[in-house]
Amino acid sequence: MAYYWFKAFHLIGVVVWFAGLFYLVRLFVYHAEAEEQPEPARSILKNQYEIMEKRLYNIITTPGMLVTVAMAIGLISTEPEILKSGWLHIKLGFVVLLLGYHHFCARIMKKLAKNECKWTGQQFRALNEAPTVLLVIIVMLAVFKNQLPLDLTTWVIFALVVAMAASIQLYAKKRRKDKEKLLELSEETAPQA
Repeated sequence: MAYYWFKAFHLIGVVVWFAGLFYLVRLFVYHAEAEEQPEPARSILKNQYEIMEKRLYNIITTPGMLVTVAMAIGLISTEPEILKSGWLHIKLGFVVLLLGYHHFCARIMKKLAKNECKWTGQQFRALNEAPTVLLVIIVMLAVFKNQLPLDLTTWVIFALVVAMAASIQLYAKKRRKDKEKLLELSEETAPQA
């Protein structure tokens, strides 16, 4: 029975952890883009995003990570022979990358708070795709184990990465064009001195 409890809370931890990681980097996008705003909006927005980032990281994301890892250890303790499985070693390697990403986000958060981060909103949008790719790989390994269809999986992951990168670029291009149109309209409607 312990196995099912560990598994249930492991899955809950994964959902919470990933929700936090996805939203955290989205906040980084807004934080970086707040730099483009005039004062006092810039300071107000950056202060608000800093508070939101810290709360999200400390109250949701990190506890989700801790529950995920603790329950994974519990799962392994109920079936220690699983440690001999090759697929699990690969999965754990990707989990280590995800843990590194988690802690990298903490470093970025600190740099943003000190106004030392030079990343753009566009770069943060690209960074936000990393946990998606890791999630797909980790779930595929957990579901298929040693029967992972590597040829299909490789192409699906590659297609996902290309699609995400393309959509990021298209969205950025659209935003730039919208901003240019808005500037043109404001210049046209501004009273002449």
